[in-house]
Order: sequence, then structure tokens, then C-alpha cells
Amino acid sequence: MRLNPRYMAEEKTVDCDPKRSSESEGLAGSGLLQWIYGCLFNLGLLVASPYYFRRMTRRGQWRDRVGQRFGRYNPDFIASCNQGERIWLHAVSVGEVNLSLRLVQRAQEQLRNCRIIVSTTTTTGMGELKKKLPSDTDTCFYPIDRRSWVRRALDVIRPKAIILSEAEVWPNLCWEAERRHIPIFLINARISEKSFVRYRRMRCLFRPIFQSMAGVGCQNTSDAERLQALGCQPGRIRVTGNMKFDAALTETGKPTLDVPQWLADHGISHTQNVLLGSSTHPGEEAILGEIFASLMGSQPDLRMIIVPRHFERAYEAGRDLESKGLKVAYRSEWHPGHALPRAKMPDCLILNSTGELASLYPHVDVVFIGKSLCARGGQSPIEAAAAGKAMVMGPHMQNFRAITHTFLAQAAAIQIQDRGSLSEALTLLLKDTKKRLTLGDNARKVVDQNLGAVDRSLEMLLSHPSLDQHCVEG
Repeated sequence: MRLNPRYMAEEKTVDCDPKRSSESEGLAGSGLLQWIYGCLFNLGLLVASPYYFRRMTRRGQWRDRVGQRFGRYNPDFIASCNQGERIWLHAVSVGEVNLSLRLVQRAQEQLRNCRIIVSTTTTTGMGELKKKLPSDTDTCFYPIDRRSWVRRALDVIRPKAIILSEAEVWPNLCWEAERRHIPIFLINARISEKSFVRYRRMRCLFRPIFQSMAGVGCQNTSDAERLQALGCQPGRIRVTGNMKFDAALTETGKPTLDVPQWLADHGISHTQNVLLGSSTHPGEEAILGEIFASLMGSQPDLRMIIVPRHFERAYEAGRDLESKGLKVAYRSEWHPGHALPRAKMPDCLILNSTGELASLYPHVDVVFIGKSLCARGGQSPIEAAAAGKAMVMGPHMQNFRAITHTFLAQAAAIQIQDRGSLSEALTLLLKDTKKRLTLGDNARKVVDQNLGAVDRSLEMLLSHPSLDQHCVEG
């Protein structure tokens, strides 16, 4: 792999100690740095805990296995960890959980004498693990990155290897793993420009950690270049592709939402056009509501579904839509089989649940990709593309820059710049069936062309001696 000179130049300007050989940098030996990190982390934890506690209580079920966040486990989990070899796979939240499911399935097929323990950080992620993983797969919450809690977790789990998804890198876990000679892998790694700048600023802390990675599977060559500039060893980096393409086509069991019944009970038939606002952020619901209200004058059968990125914002989003004169109904208030009276039929449905967005895509006609107009970064367009749907996205798709470029280059999506051009694009697509179908077909072709990242990631993992020699049956 050839490194982009731009990243090489940036790398040379931020070296903490240019006299120190990068190959001799170790994690366990940087005691002062670890002590400083521990002090700052404990202070930050103390200051931020009220915010995170409030956020957890709003999402609910925070008491579920709360002790695991502090490295404390019940006897059943401990007993399970005493049986055979173990691999620890961490999937941060719902998105990472969904993309990890196929990898867990394929890994269990090839590592038959090695158990996989899957952790997550959020209660919504844990909910997805419970619904979609086999019942005999152990799950737990990821410990807060305080040294004593991390040590307790590793004492219990004692993994043969640790696999981190995307860029979830916590120093104490990496330091403790290095002390115990446990290899750490990154899969589906993605380093945005913003993250790259942050890691560079804290180079003294993160360069040795990245350098110690046993293997890194990244989404594209830009990510590979950034990771190498941050310290990952070139021979351990592979461009494996984006696992989200595979995840979008992975069967994850029976859907928890009967979408046709949900729509029918709210007076929406399969002949009506439906606009979906997918993973929307504050401000975007109001804009979509305004555009939708104007479109209903010429398309009275048009309906809209809004899925806020954070379900606890559902009623806030509903108020924004009602301010535009729209009638709304919520997923949480639906009683299957009980159709609403005609006078109460809504213009817009709001999905205030987790893990059910993917089941909507086959039943809608046009998808707006959230966090791309009123917020920066964008949400993943891959699931909508896998369903072959026409997509419209705003100008701020920085977190999915490479994917967005591919969709646009292959005429598989429309990117707009402001609310005016969003209105024009939605008006065009909702009136032009042929244009919608062409965009959707092209989007599905892009997904099909990018499959295989799960198998390439698994190949990378199995090529390492820690897994090849100890876990794979001959």
C-alpha cells in the first residue's frame, strides 16, 4: 500500500519524541502517561456521570446487568467463561451490533472450539444482541475504561483475542491486554478527518496503541493511509471493505415490527407513496414536515414516516411536525389489528423504537438520509440502498464520504445542498416513478458490488497465530 504524502507530512509535524524509535514504543512501559490518563479519566468520569446517567435513564433498562460496566459479573457468566477458549468481540451500539452478526455467525462456523463473547456499550445495543444472537452466545456490557474495572473484566473473560469494531479504542483496555499478551484487532475500521485530527493531537497517547494492533481491517484506502499515519504497522493493515454492505443483506431473524399491518392500521395502503425520513436529527423533522405538507396539496395520498436517530426524541419530532399542521401517530401507541377511525388517521407515522428501521425500507418509496442537512456526518445509506430505494441526502455526509462518492458516481442517489433543493428533489422523485426505480436499481447494484467484507475480515483474523494455532480445528 502506498501512503499518501499528505498524511506523511502531517505525521512528521506531530511526533512527541522524534528521537525515540517507533518500533521500540511499548504500551506497558509508559507508566507516567498511564497515570496521567487515569487521573484525567477519573475526573472526566466524575464530571460527566450525571449526563450519562440521565441519558441512560431516558433510554430505559439501565439497571440491566449494570454491574458489568464495573467489571462485576454473575456466577453464570463466570462459569461460562471457564469453559474453553474465548474471543471477545466488542460492538459499540446498534449499528455495530448489526454489522457484527454475520461475522459472529461465520466465525462460530470456523472456530468451533472457541466461544465468542459479544459486548456492547448501550442498552439499545444489548437489546439488539438479545433479539438477534443465538441464545447460547454470551453477551455482556463493555466495562467503563477505568483500570481496576478493566482488570476485573479481563480476569473473568480471559480472551484469546479482542476484536474491536470501527474505531472504539480505549487506552486502559489496550494497556491491560498488552500486559497479558492478548492481541487486539480492529475490524471495519473507519477514521474520519475529524477523528484523524483528534488522534494526532493526542499522538503520545494513541500512537503506541495503534502501533500495537495485531491486525487492522479498514474500509478503504483513505482509512488505511490515516491509520498508518497514526501508527498502525503497514504489514498489519488490510483494506477489507465495509461490513455494512454485508450486514444490510444479512437475515437477522423474524422482524419485530409487522410493517404492512402497522401501515394498514393507520390507513396506508401499498398503492400509496411513502416518504421516509431515516435517522433524522433536530431540525430535519421540521424541514421534512414543511415540504411534506406542501406536497400533500398535489398528492393527497402521500404519507410520511419519521425515524429519529435517537428514539427518545420522538415526541420532540412529533411536536415539530404538528406545528406544520400534520397529524402524527407513534409506534409505541399502536395496538396491532386495531385500525384507527378515519377521522384520526395520521398524515405521518413516527417510529420511536430501536432495531426496526431496516424493516421499513422495503415498504417505502423515497428515503431521506438523516444527519446530512441540519447536522454533520450523515447516517449510513447502505440499508436503504440494499432495499433498492431512491435516496436523497444532504451536503454533510462526511462520515460516509467514500460510500457517498460511489453512490453519486453511479447515479444511485441524489445529493442536495439546502431545503430548497431538497424540496425539488423529493417533488421530482415522488412524481417520477421511473426515476425512483432507476435510482433504486443502481443503489442495489452498488451494494452487490461491495459484498465480501465479512469474509475478508475473518480471513485477516484467522491468519494471526493467536487464532490460527489455538482455535481453528484441523
